[in-house]
Amino acid sequence: MSQIKDAVRELLIFLHFDLTKNLKYDRLTRRIMKDGIQANFNCIDIGCHKGEMLNYMLKLAPQGKHFAFEPIPSLFNQLSSKYKNRADIFPYALSNSSGETTFQWVKNAPAYSGIKRRRYDIDNPEIEEITVEKKLLDDVIPTTTPIHFVKIDVEGAEFGVLKGAKNLLAAHKPTILFECGKGASDFYDTNPLELHSFLSNEIGLNVFTLQDFISNNKPLSGHDFENSFNNTTDYYFIASARA
Repeated sequence: MSQIKDAVRELLIFLHFDLTKNLKYDRLTRRIMKDGIQANFNCIDIGCHKGEMLNYMLKLAPQGKHFAFEPIPSLFNQLSSKYKNRADIFPYALSNSSGETTFQWVKNAPAYSGIKRRRYDIDNPEIEEITVEKKLLDDVIPTTTPIHFVKIDVEGAEFGVLKGAKNLLAAHKPTILFECGKGASDFYDTNPLELHSFLSNEIGLNVFTLQDFISNNKPLSGHDFENSFNNTTDYYFIASARA
């Protein structure tokens, strides 16, 4: 059944039928990746899940080196087998501190899983609390490794991931696709103005909505990003060195 759903979803994306906001984001994400990732680019998929975005990274950048992070043990094992000798897969939950942490595995909707419990837009989430290892990205990938594209989908924990990757991101200023918004990020006490300032002032990246990035519109100000966060106008964004 899941394979049928995936096939239908792929068809809707191909036909540009944006029946839901998530389908629109998927379509825009693929366009941004297709336009921006070159054959020799090195990419990171944080919150790899089943490997959908990692597949696309490998397709677009067959000559690049690729890294993926997925702390759910069953998914990590599947990814390790599927991408053996094609990508480096790690079982860590990335953050700005290291050590063991509890992790909320939503067994009937794994994509909602994360370090903290959040609002779940499903009925009767089946949650098992497991223990996983937490790491800083800066402690896993050396700054001498050039990184060109990063995708972060960690159900609200994205600011911690970014802060734990400060050295790597500042060194290479990759394009970063990240999810951020109420219903998830607020459960991690994320302040959108602080996140915007971190990306702008400490990493040197501008923040765009996906559509604005594609349309070559100007980046979001801190106030614009805060409004989008609070009003859930958008919850996927691009951080880029492009002005």
